[in-house]
Amino acid sequence: MSQIFISLYLDEDVNVLLADLLRGRGFEATTAQEANQLGKTDAQQLAYALSQKMAILTHNRVDFEALAQVYFAANQEHYGIIFAVRRSPQEILKRLLMLLNQFTADEMKNQVRYI
Repeated sequence: MSQIFISLYLDEDVNVLLADLLRGRGFEATTAQEANQLGKTDAQQLAYALSQKMAILTHNRVDFEALAQVYFAANQEHYGIIFAVRRSPQEILKRLLMLLNQFTADEMKNQVRYI
């Protein structure tokens, strides 16, 4: 079944306020704290996002770029990895909304995007 809107999982480094801002605009967003995933490894965070059919939003470019390469090499799917430069939640939201309004969840599959 196709999914139109991208659902987001925010890893523990992303300000939880962003999830509230996204939900206020009608998007599905879950934080690591809400999902009881605090303290998990990056691989576990990505696996959790995959299990929930969510793209992951992170500030951790180095580790998640490496994980994206591992997934690619293993021909393993994920629902997208979005890297955000550390900025205020409002600025990240502004950049994120451009991406969310441009791509469907199906188009985001296996993609790596930088905002």
